[in-house]
Amino acid sequence: MQRTAVVPADRWDTWITLAPKITRKYLPRREAILAKPWVAPFRRWLGHPNLWHLNRHSVPGAVAIGLFAGMIPGPVQMLAALLLAVPCRSHVPLAMALTWYTNPLTIVPLYLCAYELGRWLIGRGEPGPVVLPDWEWTLSEFAHWTLSLGKPLAVGIVALAVVLALVGYVVTAVGWRWYVVSAWRRRAARRR
Repeated sequence: MQRTAVVPADRWDTWITLAPKITRKYLPRREAILAKPWVAPFRRWLGHPNLWHLNRHSVPGAVAIGLFAGMIPGPVQMLAALLLAVPCRSHVPLAMALTWYTNPLTIVPLYLCAYELGRWLIGRGEPGPVVLPDWEWTLSEFAHWTLSLGKPLAVGIVALAVVLALVGYVVTAVGWRWYVVSAWRRRAARRR
């Protein structure tokens, strides 16, 4: 029987193979978190394996939860991701980490997009430009500007959060399935 040379994987396959190793290196371990004294009252809820293992069921849910919770205004995004991930049996560290896509550099463009989406959903006439006021970027002035955008922003934030969550879930589930199928095919090709 003649052996054929295995074609080296391209960069994408190499990254996909290394991603779980890198993720395991930097994400906290289940045992380390559950050993903390302040976690003792919550251990019975935090003991489910899907909350801590990367698998095809927990990862797409965690992506959807992280993208949804990231649009929540204020500093409670990670707490909201945790509270949503536990009953949905999704990967807790990943859901909490994905809320970081909203940060001081991305929040204004995301809120402007949410405002326009909300304005379109409500049907408030022709969309007009949103004027960014001349102010020092302090938290109180940002909150005042956000509140001045009113109902279109509130509707747009919820709509954008739902859209991001749905797209994130579908893309992750399809990507996971694609990776598994391509890995099966690579293994089958190596056996031949």
